[in-house]
Amino acid sequence: MTSLKRISATGIERALEKVDRYRLLNEPGDAESICLDILEVDPQNQRALVALLLSRTDQFQHGRGAVGGPREVLPRLTSEYHRAYYAGIICERWARARHARGAPGAPATVYQWLREAMDWYEKAEALRPAGNDDPLLRWNACARHLARHPELQPEAEPREPMLE
Repeated sequence: MTSLKRISATGIERALEKVDRYRLLNEPGDAESICLDILEVDPQNQRALVALLLSRTDQFQHGRGAVGGPREVLPRLTSEYHRAYYAGIICERWARARHARGAPGAPATVYQWLREAMDWYEKAEALRPAGNDDPLLRWNACARHLARHPELQPEAEPREPMLE
């Protein structure tokens, strides 16, 4: 592989603007690439870490990526609130992508992932800064998604075999 070129520290702000633009253009792979370039120069840049996580979850809807990719970013976030909130985002986006694809066993799996997202949002709610209702908004979105799709139910408990 050709060696990568390193961006300048002074170019980080402009690069972050490009990340936002590529995400809006539905080009999450390009946004992810720019985040990796930023993090090469500033490994603790919180905006770039969040954008990397979100870029990776954006790829779920295209059938690319796995939960592990964005989850590996979570420990690098310095805020406990952000770790909880973005853990919820990962679960919610994974659930919605699976639901859209109609994967085998999807109803129970989607339900489980949405409930996990809601649990993370509740943790984030307890940690949120004053005036930040983002985790409540996301929790409500998950609850409404479940209400609109009654087929999304937890997996039925395995039944005990009947005695003969």
